Amino acid sequence: METYAIIPVSRFSNAKTRLSPTLNPVERENLLKSMLKDVIKVLKKKIPDVLVISADPDVLEYVEKLEVLSLKEEGNTDLNGALTQAVQWCSNYCSHVLIVPSDIPLIKEEHVQKILNKGEETDMVIAPAKGGGTNALLCPVKGMEMKFGDCSFFEHLKVAENNGFSYSIFDSFYLSLDVNTAEDLGEIIIHGEETETRSYLENLNLKVHSNHGLERLRVLRE
Repeated sequence: METYAIIPVSRFSNAKTRLSPTLNPVERENLLKSMLKDVIKVLKKKIPDVLVISADPDVLEYVEKLEVLSLKEEGNTDLNGALTQAVQWCSNYCSHVLIVPSDIPLIKEEHVQKILNKGEETDMVIAPAKGGGTNALLCPVKGMEMKFGDCSFFEHLKVAENNGFSYSIFDSFYLSLDVNTAEDLGEIIIHGEETETRSYLENLNLKVHSNHGLERLRVLRE
């Protein structure tokens, strides 16, 4: 089974706007760069061919030095449209793709290997995000419909069932954590040992405090 990895990346200028109460635009862009480097570093240790797709020329220029393949997103499309383009491009070279977002810096080599191992036994492997999304999807390049977005984990299960694909689920706390809120930043600071992302957040003097309100963690600049 020949597998390529695909990472879709949004425009740097639109990076993580939900974090605007905590980080300014430059800090959010640098956060995305740090997370992207962490994700690429882990993937490349297990999958030699990693493709970044983006509509942003700045993103594509940035990843050139990270020794990955790059593909410019064509047309005014959404995330699933971009991924469809990437899968179609990869279909010329491989039988399967592993799709992961750019904002899961706690991904580990063992996660990738276990997903690939499961992929030897089933057509698809799906790793859920903590909010019901999809944080990793290993699937064939033929016959797979992209359903990333709200509650996409369940949508991808439906696609598998509708197409008669066998599937397995890979559930991991670290892999389930994508970064959208200040609380997520706190989780990275706590659990992201040896990641570029945690180093970057610590350089911003962000500190984590326990909280007994709606969120378990508070992240403050000190």
